[in-house]
Amino acid sequence: MTMSAGTPFQFLDQDLLLLPQKAIYWAQENALIITDVHFGKVGHFRKAGIAIPRNMEQDDLAMLSDLIHEHRPDKLFFLGDLFHSDMNNDWDWFVLWRSQFPKLEIILIKGNHDIISDKHYTALRVILHKRLVVGPFLMLHHPLPDPETKEEDGYVLCGHIHPGISLVGRGRQRVTLPCFAFGKHQAILPSFGKFTGKVAILSRKADRIFGVLADKVIAIS
Repeated sequence: MTMSAGTPFQFLDQDLLLLPQKAIYWAQENALIITDVHFGKVGHFRKAGIAIPRNMEQDDLAMLSDLIHEHRPDKLFFLGDLFHSDMNNDWDWFVLWRSQFPKLEIILIKGNHDIISDKHYTALRVILHKRLVVGPFLMLHHPLPDPETKEEDGYVLCGHIHPGISLVGRGRQRVTLPCFAFGKHQAILPSFGKFTGKVAILSRKADRIFGVLADKVIAIS
């Protein structure tokens, strides 16, 4: 199956493909990069008595499977907040999904929501890191303050804040799109999970901002 086309972006001598599924395909590493999936969030809210459709997370897993079948990566990098909170029944869906891709190397950069015991991840052959340098990139979960990014060995790729860009139309209608935000020293990726919000960010002249539509990624600045 052919999915919607991504936007090529050559950056730091690396060939990136910014995908409307809110992921990056990195050609040199044959890898997919995503952040803030928040599996288990639906189960967490339902456990608290809040009515949330059950199929939201299954849709996220299906989308992730489609990306893997399309791009056939060797590696999958999660930049934190893979699972939302404590263990719940949604973990079983993740275990089943993992069994479908036994040869795929999965690396999780642990985020603030990743509180499930490491032993559960290692049992699924998920490699855990707090931070990881691969090629020119330093993979983190939290963005760093600008002064700290200058002291790092690599260009930071991170998530956590679920970035969005606000656009205003001629009729003053306003829409906030998920976005990839590339600054001078770090990039913040949009959240992959459907059950997540967006925070409008301020862009600077040096930033490259790419808005995410349903079937394409567009350069905004």
